[in-house]
Amino acid sequence: MSTPHINAAPGDFAKVVLMPGDPLRAKWIAETFLTDVKQVNTVRNVFGYTGKTKNGKLVSVMASGMGMPSIGIYSHELYEEYGVETIIRIGTCGAYQKGIEVGDIILAEGSCTDSNWSSQFDLNGGTLSAVASFDVLLAAVEEAKKYGKNVHVGNVLAADVFYDYDKDLWKRWAALGVLGVEMESYALYCNAMVSKKKALGLFTVSDSFVDTKIMSSDERQTGLVAMAEIALATAERFA
Repeated sequence: MSTPHINAAPGDFAKVVLMPGDPLRAKWIAETFLTDVKQVNTVRNVFGYTGKTKNGKLVSVMASGMGMPSIGIYSHELYEEYGVETIIRIGTCGAYQKGIEVGDIILAEGSCTDSNWSSQFDLNGGTLSAVASFDVLLAAVEEAKKYGKNVHVGNVLAADVFYDYDKDLWKRWAALGVLGVEMESYALYCNAMVSKKKALGLFTVSDSFVDTKIMSSDERQTGLVAMAEIALATAERFA
């Protein structure tokens, strides 16, 4: 079995998949944190791997690419064609609120968007609230606190536009309590809801709109290690 975007064989993916955006980050996670690693996808250089955690749990990691159209394709195929039960999106985000520091962890309880992704559902003018799976969210909160990281739980914005024409647009979302911005979670959550599967967005804060702080190269290295380890500990609970 294969799809237009994934050339894995049946059974190649674990029940839980971690999804960074960057294929090279997926490769790094697999080679750094997993053993007995098998590469299961190479189509379009969107690398996918399956291996064992330090506790012997089978977990996969595969890139999603950037943006909702891309993660929408891969998460749909993983849920519907490969029997994946849980996808944990891991990546970086920009903070919108004071008190959220570079290097902190944001867990997306809900995902707002400026996309028209939900228009496909024909909701007669309504807007779908895209939310995380509570049991996965709770597990991630517990694991992040064990790790000693500052954790923030709430809404994020899954944006279609990276370079906004209106440079102050973020302030409108911030005024509504939105914690930060990334580009994939809304589509992932919708796909999980449609497929009756589980999903969570787990993000390392790499920069702040409030004070223009940006994560240094050293902070990025340690911050991404923490994010990967928290995600893997969470994934083990559902593997």
